[in-house]
Order: sequence, then structure tokens, then C-alpha cells
Amino acid sequence: MPDTPSPFPSAFSAPVPTTDQLAAARLRTTQEIVIDVQIKLVRGMIIEEATTAIGMLESSVDALFRLDVEKAREIIASDDKVDKLEVHIEEEALRVLALHNPFARDFRKITSMLRINADLERVADHATSISKQAVKLQPLGITRFPTALTELGQRVPMLCHTLLTSFVSENIEQCRSVIIRDQAIDSLDKRLFEECIELMGSDHNSKAAGMLMYRCGRELERIGDLMGSIAEDVIYLVGGHIVRHQEKKRLKQQGLM
Repeated sequence: MPDTPSPFPSAFSAPVPTTDQLAAARLRTTQEIVIDVQIKLVRGMIIEEATTAIGMLESSVDALFRLDVEKAREIIASDDKVDKLEVHIEEEALRVLALHNPFARDFRKITSMLRINADLERVADHATSISKQAVKLQPLGITRFPTALTELGQRVPMLCHTLLTSFVSENIEQCRSVIIRDQAIDSLDKRLFEECIELMGSDHNSKAAGMLMYRCGRELERIGDLMGSIAEDVIYLVGGHIVRHQEKKRLKQQGLM
């Protein structure tokens, strides 16, 4: 009677890993842990940079509508902090790429955060520019601000906070909502131009004030565009899906429905 094969595989039937294979496996595991730690450090610095840039934006908008020159100058002086942080984040991200050669999801995270880092630094630059316009507007005797500029000053910081939340929670749907809501920012920018024209009189001060207020609106509109760009990068970071061109246009059109 032939022997019945055992349903359980013999411990001796599995190939025994060599010493080199075990060492390589341990090295891969260690490298993965190191990459994960480094990515989390970069991510933490990105959140710090975003929080600082958004704080600058909110302070700049407040200084603008209050025509608070002292506060505006403080914001202008603080721009160096974000510049230094942006450089430090870039150095750390490039060090991860150079030393650890990440691939797949880890590579996607690092490259996305490099793009987000650059855009956040630009947000701080635009916030600084708004403060500079506030300093110029203060002596011109402004009695009121265009309604569209007031709305932009409310909507854009809110959009920034939504995006920061979506980055922290890696919420793709919130990112899509940011892209859709950017359409409203574009519409307000167009309306602001007409309002500034109406506010301009024949005197030099009113013309200068109209141009400076429109410049503030343009800075806010550009921040809205940057929020849309960062939202695209977060979608790619989380899901590996590129949102550009036709799909971005489709999402923006949803905001008109």
C-alpha cells in the first residue's frame, strides 16, 4: 500500500534563506523604517510651513482692512521665516531621495511634498505683498473697500484652512471641493476689477487706491490658484491620480452647477 502524502508540508521542504538573504531582508526593513520616519518629519515641516503661511495671510488681510501699517510691516519682516523653512524642507526631501532611493508610494509622497513646499512659500510671498499694499493705501484716505475684495478676504483664508485640513487628513474629496470652490474666487476677481474702476475718481489718490486695491485682489486670487494646485498634489500624493487639464476643468465646472 503506497504511503499517503501528508496534508501538512514538511518543514524541510521549504527553502532555507541564506545568511545573505536574511541580511538583505533586514536591511530593506530598516531602510523602510528610516524612509517612513524621514517622510513624517518632512510632512510635519510642511504642516508648520502651511500654518505659518496661512497665519501670515490672515494677518495681512486684517492689516489691509484696518489699514494697520505697524502690523503690515511686522508681516513683511516675518517673510524670511517661511523662506528659510522652505529651503530646509527642500534640502531634507532631496536628502531622502538621494540617500534612500524611495520608490512607489514613498517616491510619490516626497515629490508631491516638494511641489507643495514651493507653492506654500509663494502663498507667504503673496501675503507679504498684500501687507505692502496696505502700507501704501493707508495715507490715501480710503473710506470703503470694494465688496468683492471683502469677499475675497473672507473666502481665500477659509479655502486655505480647508486645504490644510485635507492635507493633514489626506482627504481627497475635500481637495476636490477646493478645486471646485476656486471657480468662485476667479469670479470675484473679475467683479473686483469693475468695482475698482467705479471707485476711481479724477484725482490721483482715488486712482492710486483703486489700482492698489485691485492688486490686493489679484494677490488673493493667485493664492486661490495655489490652493487648487496644492489640492491637485495632495490628490496625487494620496491616491496616485493626476488631476490636470480636462479633469480640473470638469471639476471647476461643477462649481457653476
